[in-house]
Amino acid sequence: MKLLITGGAGFIGSNLTRLAHGLGHQVLVIDKLTYAGNRSSLADLEGQSGFAFLQADICDAEAMRKAMASFCPDAVMHLAAESHVDRSIDGPGEFISTNITGTFQLLQAALGYWRQLSGPPRDAFRFLHVSTDEVFGSLAPAAPAFSETTPYDPHSPYSASKAASDHLARAWMDTYGLPVVITNCSNNYGPYQFPEKLIPVVILKCLRGEPIPVYGKGENIRDWLYVDDHARALLAAVQKGAPGRTYCIGGDNEQRNIDLVGQLCGLLDELRPRPDCKPHATAITYVTDRPGHDMRYAINAARAKQELGWAPQENFQSGFRKTVQWYLDNPQWIQKILDGSYRLERIGRG
Repeated sequence: MKLLITGGAGFIGSNLTRLAHGLGHQVLVIDKLTYAGNRSSLADLEGQSGFAFLQADICDAEAMRKAMASFCPDAVMHLAAESHVDRSIDGPGEFISTNITGTFQLLQAALGYWRQLSGPPRDAFRFLHVSTDEVFGSLAPAAPAFSETTPYDPHSPYSASKAASDHLARAWMDTYGLPVVITNCSNNYGPYQFPEKLIPVVILKCLRGEPIPVYGKGENIRDWLYVDDHARALLAAVQKGAPGRTYCIGGDNEQRNIDLVGQLCGLLDELRPRPDCKPHATAITYVTDRPGHDMRYAINAARAKQELGWAPQENFQSGFRKTVQWYLDNPQWIQKILDGSYRLERIGRG
């Protein structure tokens, strides 16, 4: 397939791009290269046949129209988004612009492109809109997991903007017939995750001997999904998902934040002990909880398993070990972010 992947220089997008290209698909990555877009995350694909990169803003209607017309994709996989809750609280404007207006412009460009197709290419085309479980709000400890029929109840500017984009995608399907498939995933983790999210924060704090911040009492629960498992689910959704269907993607891996942090500290005690031989967990520090912090997320992925033939391959032990080992093995990637030099990756490259 020819896949146009927005946000392909981000965390999930770069892992998806690598998997798709490795399976023989042609990929055009479109990324604005904001602070979280990192060309270094695609360094192993640069110059390879079947991979191309376009630095562009999904809010730029003309750029999106031209990209569709020149690349002629079989599917659009829309991952470009502002996604960090804390940043959305401090500066919601970028989230409204990218997540809502950007999705609108991309839907419009895809609609115009799809309308001029005919025959099998028109029938096979898909617009995959990748979203989050945070649009569903917060679950009580014993409540059933989120499913495709869970009502929306977003609590942060980030989740509200993603909820709005989900509604736009459905509206373009229902109103215009654009063959849209939507996925809502649980918290991702794995290689190439920007070090503002919980797992890379914990790993880097341990490596630098700094206090490890945990919100509140660390009792918030998340369903953790290894990024490669998510990428496989997204490819399955593009190839097998029915237009108009939504698929919830989860890792079958609920963890309290404090338990997850403890597990990461234990892995680092084994793989990279502190010089003073104290357990890394002694550096855990509880900090004031953030506003609107949802207590629990959990995903019922039964539909994805049944209709897409997908299931997560990593469990709560194997995925976290792989992730910690990747960060230990790739200090150059991390250092480029910490010193800001990764931003220079966009200069002089097509």
